[in-house]
Parts: sequence; C-alpha cells; structure tokens
Amino acid sequence: MMSEKELKESALEEEKGTEATSQAAAESQKEAVDETASAESSAEAAGAEEAGAATEETPSAEPDWKDMYARMLADFDNYRKRVSRDREELVKFAASETVKDMLVTADNLALALGQAKDPEDPFVKGVQLAYESFLKALKDHGAEPFGSVGEELDPNRHEAIATLPSDTVEEGKISTEVKKGWMLNGRLLRAAQVVVSSGPAK
Repeated sequence: MMSEKELKESALEEEKGTEATSQAAAESQKEAVDETASAESSAEAAGAEEAGAATEETPSAEPDWKDMYARMLADFDNYRKRVSRDREELVKFAASETVKDMLVTADNLALALGQAKDPEDPFVKGVQLAYESFLKALKDHGAEPFGSVGEELDPNRHEAIATLPSDTVEEGKISTEVKKGWMLNGRLLRAAQVVVSSGPAK
C-alpha cells in the first residue's frame, strides 16, 4: 500500500498534467482563431483591390459633347438643304394648274391651223403667229410639248384612247397623236392622248 505522502504526490502530478493539457488546448484554440482572422483580413483586402480595379475600368458616364455637336450640325445642314429644295420645287411647279388650263387654248389654236385650207391666207398666217407666240410664252414658264408618234406606248406619258390598224406604223407603237403631251420643268404636266397601231390591216 502507498503511504499518505505518496498519495499526495500522485495527486499533485495528476493536477499538473491536467493543467498542462488545458493550457495546450487553449493555445491551440487561440492559434485557430488567429488563422481565421488572418484569412478573413486577406479576403477583405482582395475584395477591396478588385473593387478598386473595377472602379478604374468603368468608363465615364459624361456624354461626348463634341460628337453630339457634330451630329446636331449635320442634322441642321440636312434640314436646311431639304427646306431649300422644297422651296425650289414649290416655285417651279406653283403655276402648274394655271399652265394646264392654258393648254386648252394651245390645243384649239393647233386644231384651227390643222383645218386651214390655205396656209398662205393672211388670216391663217395671223393665227400661226399667235400660236407660235403662245407656245413661246409657255416655254418661258418651263412648259413644252413632246412628240409621241412612232414611239412605244409609255403608260407614264401616254393615254391610249384607241387601237387602229396602220400600214406605216408597226404594231404596239403610236400612230396618231390626238392631243399633245406637255412637260413642266422636266415633270409630266399632261399625258398625251394617242392612238396605238395594231399593225397592217388584215
């Protein structure tokens, strides 16, 4: 059996071992906490660096005033040209309806001359001079007649009112001009009324 003294010494040694174990466990726990804090600090630093880099790469939100000014000038120049072109068109064709009404007089003078039996008759010569003077006045305002006989039928310029056989004009072409067509400053003012040939009579 152990003596009382030996029992006390054994108890003291057990207490010292327990204290050493507790101290080692505390130190181990402290090291784990320090490592966790260090890792969190590193992650925060990396996140801050990435945020800073993203901020530097983000383009400026301020508009390009120079480009906007250039575009505005181009739009204004296009608008000015369009308005000028529209004004010219208005001036050139403002009298189109008036000139079209005057064409009736030109048609009547041409019809009268076509029915004259003696071209040397002074009255006929007077009508001829009036007709030529009238045509000149129309031309000064941009209106001119165009010929159609012998041409292919063009729906944009001709109005076919009949189809008749012809020994001199091939099929599909205009053989007779009933009413002259007119242009005003390069634009169709009145379509010509024509007769289209169906070829030689069978």
